[in-house]
Amino acid sequence: MSRRIGTAILGPGKVAQTHAQILASLPQSKLVAVCGRDHARTEAFAAPYGVAAFTDLHAMLAQPEVEMVVVCTPHPQHAEQAILAAEAGVHVLIEKPLALTVAACDEMIAAAQRAGVKLGVISQRRLYPAVQRVRAAIDGGKIGQPILGTLTLLGWRSAEYYAMDAWRGSWQGEGGGVLVNQAVHQLDLFQWLMGPIVEVSGYVANFNHPTIEVEDTAVAVVRFSSGALGAIVTSNSQNPGLYGHVHVHGSNGATVGVQTDGGSMFISGVTTTVEPAFNDLWTVAGEAEQLADWQAQDRQLVHEIDPMSYYHRLQIDDFLQAILDDRPPLIPGDEGRKAVELFEAIYRSHREQRPMRVPLGKPD
Repeated sequence: MSRRIGTAILGPGKVAQTHAQILASLPQSKLVAVCGRDHARTEAFAAPYGVAAFTDLHAMLAQPEVEMVVVCTPHPQHAEQAILAAEAGVHVLIEKPLALTVAACDEMIAAAQRAGVKLGVISQRRLYPAVQRVRAAIDGGKIGQPILGTLTLLGWRSAEYYAMDAWRGSWQGEGGGVLVNQAVHQLDLFQWLMGPIVEVSGYVANFNHPTIEVEDTAVAVVRFSSGALGAIVTSNSQNPGLYGHVHVHGSNGATVGVQTDGGSMFISGVTTTVEPAFNDLWTVAGEAEQLADWQAQDRQLVHEIDPMSYYHRLQIDDFLQAILDDRPPLIPGDEGRKAVELFEAIYRSHREQRPMRVPLGKPD
């Protein structure tokens, strides 16, 4: 048996429960600590796992047994906390998004490199079987070259959702709206499947959530370095929630696609059932007839696993093994940076009323 890595959690909130259960059960992990601002809440979170509770991050990071921390705090806190952990020699895995700006991502990546620690970001939807099929088809040349990508996320967030935590719905507490919190997974898949981005034009708006500051709707047009084009439509204004799709159209006329989410969108620590991700479009010559079988497999898999934690578990397991093997994790910090650059480009395009070239320069 390989040695067990001392693991800790920062931010004892809803998604942290998923991480704690996984870290307490994986053979490479020994969950040893949790840190939060509220003493009573942190103690209550720590008690079932029999681990130490801290309200001071520096104190927790100073513990010799803490070798890796999972950051589950609100988005604006990610960068500062990840840098502190790296400087303490602690490996860092961060709940999405990695940070709120490219500049912050670069600081985090540089801090991890200086310290010789691993930095990763949770992007578990990359591991869905339906998503893996799309990636394999593109890599295998089955659609020729990707020439058009479309991302559509039409979901719903109620007033009750934003009232769950004080940080939700504000620029200071959340750092953004549908782009940062709900659509970041699809943005990650969109750029991962389509390739490097060179230009973004975008608009954001808040149409029917008057009690929050951040956007509930965003649209963008994207140009890729390959010459391919893309379109993004995201919204939290459809009641009930409808779906999240990522489709890739190829130069040979074939299309591959995945519905990553169906119905009301997943809420970590709250949602108990989800619709399975499945391939909703597949016109590759000689493979279109397999679509029904793949959909049946994906529907069956949901009954065989816990979809709330299974894909998180796969990625956390890989991150721990990357530490043990001293290799890059499956989804390192520089991959998380790409989704951040995409949503930052959309925000900046809206604010500056012009297309944004990527890589992004400094804001006007």
